[in-house]
Amino acid sequence: MRRSGILNRHLAGALAELGHGDEVLVCDAGMPIPNGPRVVDLAFRAGVPSFAEVFAGLVDELVLEGATVAEELRGDHLALVRRQFANLDFVPHERLKELSAGARLIVRTGEASPYANVLLRCGVFF
Repeated sequence: MRRSGILNRHLAGALAELGHGDEVLVCDAGMPIPNGPRVVDLAFRAGVPSFAEVFAGLVDELVLEGATVAEELRGDHLALVRRQFANLDFVPHERLKELSAGARLIVRTGEASPYANVLLRCGVFF
């Protein structure tokens, strides 16, 4: 058993398979899930786990080189993502939904706030 970090075996295994340039969508409970990408559904109840909790956990585990969010994202969730990425890409929400089909992994949270979605781009540790 792991001592710390991400304990969910499905998520930990999926993260271990990611490589440079792979994309991971962290999404709210209402985001449509496209066919194709691997999905780890963490949603338990509305708001649990939150977008912020899952985003923070993934940022701690992954080397990331960029991120894309919907132009419609506002408030605390936007501030949270901006703190991690100086060069954040913005696209219309409909375009983010299209881009999510190319993600290698989708992590669904229980977040019940609109547009709480971010497409993360994996980097390399060296």
